[in-house]
Amino acid sequence: MNFRIVSDSSCDLGRERCQELDVELVSFYAALGDETYYREERDISTGEFYRRMAAMPGVFPKTSMPTVEDYLQAFSSAARQAVPILCICLNSRFSGSYQTARNAAEKLREELPQARVHVMDSRLATVLQGLLVEEAVRLRDLGLELEEAVAALERLPQSGRIFFTTDDLEYLRHGGRIGKAAATTGTLLQVKPLIGYENGELVTDGIAQGRKKSLVRVRELFFRYVEQKKLDLGQYRVATGFGLDREEHRDFSQQVYQGLLERGCDRPEVKIPYQIGITIGVHTGPTPIGVGLLRKAMV
Repeated sequence: MNFRIVSDSSCDLGRERCQELDVELVSFYAALGDETYYREERDISTGEFYRRMAAMPGVFPKTSMPTVEDYLQAFSSAARQAVPILCICLNSRFSGSYQTARNAAEKLREELPQARVHVMDSRLATVLQGLLVEEAVRLRDLGLELEEAVAALERLPQSGRIFFTTDDLEYLRHGGRIGKAAATTGTLLQVKPLIGYENGELVTDGIAQGRKKSLVRVRELFFRYVEQKKLDLGQYRVATGFGLDREEHRDFSQQVYQGLLERGCDRPEVKIPYQIGITIGVHTGPTPIGVGLLRKAMV
């Protein structure tokens, strides 16, 4: 192994998938209904946390970022074996996880001056961060050195785009993403928000009337984006993600890939579905669902 990969749990790959990829996962913390904080994907699975959210409407979860000690524990083994480390963190605009990892790397170097740790601000979130981590794994497994992989990965975040929706506006209101009046009006009219992620920021992609129409509209927005940009999906990683409802996601995902085929696109490689993690779920509730894509590194 030319370098070790570490990521915070906002990459939404989950512990089992990270173990398959040989990626060290550093957990965010989450609490629901009391002051007991659980380590995401360690003390509690994402699915179980969503089930608790769904059973406790009106109770809004809280999250806390990983600590310096959490990152030091993740870095220690590889550093002591003189293996370089690449740590990929959630967009620094959204969290202090990136700075905390940098602080941990500095502290590690005080003890082990020879330690090589590159902490990367992914400038991405949720499934896009996960796709970047998977691309880092591919480069590692191709035999690239740490510096070569970093140079290739740094070009990719600007290509990331997500289209998604959620069913409950109250979580967005509580997180400050929309106002109380808008949330109340939207709930009364059964309007669902269409939300995107582009250039490191959340963007508004419109609204739709009801859940079914919002899912259709998310797919349409994705298809239009691929067509307008004339994207060769062979050069991209594509992923769909969901919160709690796996059956709804299965249907949504199948229609995404079928729609691409109908439009003359090669069907992208179907990955294990992403269960959107708690760090995003605190703002969306248990019902986020969407599709995202990120360019592959040209190596």
